[in-house]
Amino acid sequence: MDTKNPLTLEQEFNLTIYRKKVYRLNDKQIKQHLILTLKQMIIKDNIIKLFIKNSLS
Repeated sequence: MDTKNPLTLEQEFNLTIYRKKVYRLNDKQIKQHLILTLKQMIIKDNIIKLFIKNSLS
C-alpha cells in the first residue's frame, strides 16, 4: 500500500465491503462495473481540472 497517502480506517472498511460484493459478481457484471467505475473516475478528474482551472483564473 502507498504510505504517502494511506486509507483511513473507514475507507479500508468500505474497500473490504466492496471487495466482498465484487467477488460475488460474474464476469459480465464485473466488466460493466469496471467500465462504470472508470467513467466515474474520468468525470471526477474532469471536475477537479475544471475547479483548478477556475481557481487559477
